[in-house]
Amino acid sequence: MHKLAIYDMDKTITRKPTVAPFLIHACWRIAPWRLLLVPLMMFTSLAYVLKLMDRARLKETSLAIMIGRNMPESVVKSLADETVAHNILPKALAQINADRAAGYQQVLATASLRFYSAEIAARLGIQNVVATENIRREDGSIAPWIEGENCYGAAKLSKVKQWMAAQGIARDQAHIRFYTDHVSDAPCLEFADEPFATNAHGPLQKLATERGWPMLDWH
Repeated sequence: MHKLAIYDMDKTITRKPTVAPFLIHACWRIAPWRLLLVPLMMFTSLAYVLKLMDRARLKETSLAIMIGRNMPESVVKSLADETVAHNILPKALAQINADRAAGYQQVLATASLRFYSAEIAARLGIQNVVATENIRREDGSIAPWIEGENCYGAAKLSKVKQWMAAQGIARDQAHIRFYTDHVSDAPCLEFADEPFATNAHGPLQKLATERGWPMLDWH
């Protein structure tokens, strides 16, 4: 029997979301003048709120505006160092370590972008990552455009299933723990043997109460 522990990232194991800090961190180190474009970001956020663009387009537009074409590896690594030093909840880290000691194979499953999420995961000792992918150019550089689906909601569960299939892990041969703060991960919680509403926001608290799912507070 395979034992899997799957963790959402933003606001589940981190104190705050990682996307905006990543954009500012990268922009400051790559092209500080792009900080002048922050007001333009407000318009893209408004377009998302008004449902004129979806989450995937919002991510692509944000990367294009704030970072452009160049994403040095050193910037990604320094962001991961900063995140692990200042933005990881101690109780989350304790659970990650406890799951590892109990023999669980660990997976970070996040809507955030793989190229920096994988660096954060590696620093936490998590070797497997399911995340939103970016297109890579022929020279290996990272383009702002998303490859495939944004790893959110039902698409996250689909990607988790694809990862399990690639690893040769059949669902009936796996015991799965899943931790998340957000109701958008309801499909993954339903899929898990042990669903944990972790640092849950209001809608997930309500759903967890209805379903009888345990609620954890890692703050």
